[in-house]
Amino acid sequence: MNPEQTIDVLHVDDEPDFADTAAAFLEREDDRLNVETTPSASDGLACLADATFDCVISDYDMPKMDGIEFLETVRKKYSALPFILYTGKGSEEVASDAIAAGASDYLQKERGTGQYTVLANRIGTLVERARAQRRQQQQLEAIETAREGIGILDSDGYYISVNQAYADIYRTEPEELIGEHWTTLYPEDEAEYVRAEIFHTVEEHGYWHGRTTGRRVDGTIFTQDCIISATEGDATICTVRDISDQIESEEQLNRYRTLVEALNDPVYVLDEDGQFQFVNESFVETFGYEFDEVIGSDVAIIKDEQSVEQGLNNLGRILSADGPDGVYFETEIRSKSGESIPCEDHMAVLPYEGESFNGSVGILRDISDRKQREGELERRNKRLDEFASIVSHDLRNPLNVAEGNLKLLREECESNRIDTVERALTRMDDLIGDLLQLARVGDQIRSVQSADLTEVANDCWQNVETAEATLQTGGRYTIQADRSRLIQLLENVFRNAAEHGGPGVGITVGGLADGFYIEDDGPGIPEDERDNVFDAGYTTTQAGTGFGLSIVSQIVEAHGWDIHITEGSNGGARFEFTGVAVDTE
Repeated sequence: MNPEQTIDVLHVDDEPDFADTAAAFLEREDDRLNVETTPSASDGLACLADATFDCVISDYDMPKMDGIEFLETVRKKYSALPFILYTGKGSEEVASDAIAAGASDYLQKERGTGQYTVLANRIGTLVERARAQRRQQQQLEAIETAREGIGILDSDGYYISVNQAYADIYRTEPEELIGEHWTTLYPEDEAEYVRAEIFHTVEEHGYWHGRTTGRRVDGTIFTQDCIISATEGDATICTVRDISDQIESEEQLNRYRTLVEALNDPVYVLDEDGQFQFVNESFVETFGYEFDEVIGSDVAIIKDEQSVEQGLNNLGRILSADGPDGVYFETEIRSKSGESIPCEDHMAVLPYEGESFNGSVGILRDISDRKQREGELERRNKRLDEFASIVSHDLRNPLNVAEGNLKLLREECESNRIDTVERALTRMDDLIGDLLQLARVGDQIRSVQSADLTEVANDCWQNVETAEATLQTGGRYTIQADRSRLIQLLENVFRNAAEHGGPGVGITVGGLADGFYIEDDGPGIPEDERDNVFDAGYTTTQAGTGFGLSIVSQIVEAHGWDIHITEGSNGGARFEFTGVAVDTE
């Protein structure tokens, strides 16, 4: 099996029997997985030092060093390694601490073997994402290190763009190469080698670097240094340097500019003294400076003293003997208008051969919207936590006291009023349960995956008190959804139909071209009330809490779906959910 296809997993758990069982099931669920187990965090650190792993799974409650401490230690050295906290001692506090410490995912151990299917899927998804990010970074680094002529090929191998330096190498003009096939610039036998070996490697790994023999338009042959890298689209970037003649550093910088001008993100190039040598159009448009205001100026015009010092420290790390090729860090960029814009800065050294050049390139990404969303989400979650705490503790405690005393009172005396009080307490308990569900459903979707609507609907039916109601479903119909949220949606619609549809109401679940529907044969919902049924607290029965369909509306909105109420086939209520991704196979 290709090394890129295998997934090496380290599972740390102080219960060896459980770890061995989990390893066996995981390897059976996904034949790409190779799972190594170890009984303690200290042993896990030793394993990481001795071998390379694609993912780490760790228990939380372990002696000497718990899962969070182990995670924090791992993150100091392996910042991008996927890490799943997999624990039987779960709580919102542990989950929050795990995410804050840098966990890639958090799962609770459950009964049954189905949990290993979920865990195997999470491992595969996280590792594939990490590998894709590494490939993307390699592609970006390949582009950033392109110091020579640059040509861009379409999916069929024809030039769609070349810079002047690229044309100069072949002693022609850029417009003469546009529309030509890359094979015109290689001897026939070399072109066959490039096609069979080099492009095959690019297809597999996204990148190739080495020497080839080029042919200029006047027929002369020369040796060239060549970098070929694939983009996320169908284009291929060819970076060529004529190594038969050394190129001066300034010419190399000018050719580098041609590349960064095409990037959508703001890009700047600094010399070794921290002065701007180049900025692209996106930089000018984003921050409002003119080119002549920036070129030759010190970087301090866009960064405060602390940010400048941070940039210099990162540049020093890159230039150190064992430093990284590039670094990401958050910084504040000062626009011409004086606005402070939070940005992510990717800084790397410009690698030049020949005369020494200690300059650097930075690629900026405006993260203002992300920061705002993070702040809003943090405030919202805090309010929801406070609300949930009040509901679950401050309301349920006195409710439990009342229920207990009512039971004692029933033993001491007889009164019809006791039944009335009991019904009121039961309704209060239902309201509290629905309020908690409404508060916790939120607008976040954790994991969207294929879900068999018929299978999920039948499972949900078993969890709802439906009295004499019946459920009818069609054949296999698969949609893309967050399974846990889909379960909440179905259960609430079923419960609503059972409460309002009358004895023996029939409920049907079926598929649509772009979604699904749920309908019943009850009395239906009057047309002038259909816009109100999703309001929190709206109900037409004494037993209902009025929150069920409000929860449904939130789940629909979180998925990006649409919901519409109409009349059912037999005169009842019909809920249509559209805008849903449907698996057509």
